[in-house]
Amino acid sequence: MIVATLGDSITEGSPLLHRTEGGDPRSSWQHWAAKADPSLEFRVSGVYGERTDQIAERVEECARGADVLIVQGGINDIAQGRSVVEAAGNLRSIIRRVKELVPRVLTVDVLPWNNGYPGAEPEIRQLNELIRELAAAESVAVLPFHDTLEDPERPGRMRPEWTDDGDHPSIEGYRRLGELAFRL
Repeated sequence: MIVATLGDSITEGSPLLHRTEGGDPRSSWQHWAAKADPSLEFRVSGVYGERTDQIAERVEECARGADVLIVQGGINDIAQGRSVVEAAGNLRSIIRRVKELVPRVLTVDVLPWNNGYPGAEPEIRQLNELIRELAAAESVAVLPFHDTLEDPERPGRMRPEWTDDGDHPSIEGYRRLGELAFRL
């Protein structure tokens, strides 16, 4: 089964996959999901720093030949001071377009952002609520990446061992996300 993944650097596998010499494939959630089920073939279309409007431009290319497409994005909209309502609208448009092209569509909510805490936390929570609402309206499942990596002792942030840089998951964080994605 071909699973296409469309999004920003969280989808891309950062920071260790593409930004270190030789890369470390364990620094992507898709690696861990494929390890849990070798019948899954992942195609990764994540681009560092992209907002939802930019991600939308790559839908057709990413969807080509996929059995499943997982849509992820929104944190860069928040980081760049864009409206979360507009980001949610972009995600809704992406999901609607993908549904025309691919048999099964899932989406992902926005991770906790240690380096943006506490300022970005209300916007992340608002966008995640909008993502859940639009997913329900569009009949697509949401992979709860936020809750999977949120530190219960420090709400709004990832545990230190689950992030390498305060922005992206660590290898252990990606492992947790990949195992979640495989189960769902």
